[in-house]
Amino acid sequence: MDPIAQTHAKRRISAELYLALQYIPFMDDIYRLHYAPDNASMIVRLVLETLDVPYQTVLVDRAAHGQTSARYLALNPNGLIPTLEIAEGPIFETGAILLWLADRHGALAPALDDPARGHFLKWLFFVSNTLHAGLRIQFYPEQYAGPDPTISTALSHQMANVVGRHLATLDAEAGAKKPWFNAIAPSLLDFYVAACLRWLALYPKNPLRPAFDLPHFVHLHDLALRLDTFPATIAVANAEGLGPKPFSKPHYPNPPEGSAT
Repeated sequence: MDPIAQTHAKRRISAELYLALQYIPFMDDIYRLHYAPDNASMIVRLVLETLDVPYQTVLVDRAAHGQTSARYLALNPNGLIPTLEIAEGPIFETGAILLWLADRHGALAPALDDPARGHFLKWLFFVSNTLHAGLRIQFYPEQYAGPDPTISTALSHQMANVVGRHLATLDAEAGAKKPWFNAIAPSLLDFYVAACLRWLALYPKNPLRPAFDLPHFVHLHDLALRLDTFPATIAVANAEGLGPKPFSKPHYPNPPEGSAT
């Protein structure tokens, strides 16, 4: 087994232990990430790897609807992935987890007293509250428009147009040479945006899904190409079966455990 695989084998908690572990009190400083491959937990995992802090992963088996089990809902009442267990209790919502980690470890985001803090936060929350939320509508339109396929398909395509405008806005910001977005050192914002770009290229698994042309967004494409080479990206891609170019040229995941949907 190669060193990366060995590392993640040590960190991974088997799916068979998942339900039992949700009852085990969190009693140490090792974070516990409840995840599914190629879900929003991937962003948190990228950050944990970049911070080089010890953590464990607990698979949420989406194929068995593990995210809606009573035991998972006790950690995250919204039944969404991810959840990060810390000594003070579970945290959910991707943006909240990312910001908590950055503040706790003093990395990947401007500090509280940094003049750029407000500017960074407005873009982080734009991605979390607007772009990511828009992707959910585009990918799961039937949850918002009902079961009629004509209506849900129309909603998905309309939302794709809206998401395209959001990406154009982000592309301009990515070209503005800010130290906290698309710079030499990665940030929370970089990882969050790159994950959204990946998902837009792959999901939903529907031949009628709106087309997505990443190279059209020149600066975001450069961001994806650069992040593909980061050690944290390589580690997470190996752990979740995301392929050698998970952001710039993604393919559907082939994870060693669990499923993305």
